[in-house]
Amino acid sequence: MRLKPFTFLVFYSMFYIYEYFQTNYKMKGSRKYDLEDRLIDFSIETSEIVEQLPSTKFANHIGGQLIRSGSSPALNYGEAQSAESPVDFIHKLKVVLKELRESRVCLKIIIRKPLLPEARVLPTLNECNELIAIFLKSIDTANKNRRK
Repeated sequence: MRLKPFTFLVFYSMFYIYEYFQTNYKMKGSRKYDLEDRLIDFSIETSEIVEQLPSTKFANHIGGQLIRSGSSPALNYGEAQSAESPVDFIHKLKVVLKELRESRVCLKIIIRKPLLPEARVLPTLNECNELIAIFLKSIDTANKNRRK
């Protein structure tokens, strides 16, 4: 059975992301995590940070932003897996990247204000930076493959 070019692009991109994680990341002991699991864990971690914020107008505002932008990447990544075209796939990955960047800014604000101790927020900020790097590379790869 021959795959359609778009189907091949989606499989290749997902395979690339999977292989990248298999060779570069191990989390929680020796268990390897796939990208979807990391995004879900990121969503949960950002929600836990929001729950620990003080009850002030500013903290509530930043917390609301972080709840939305922190949970969105996992959901949009799920949509990307069912993209209808290469352009749609790349667009959905770009939405994931946009939301991760918004989350990064919220986490930096929480640290600089400071609304929580830096030690509490820094591991989540580092994970966010790693996810941003992964999605930048994934988008670049998907664009290169689309042009072939």
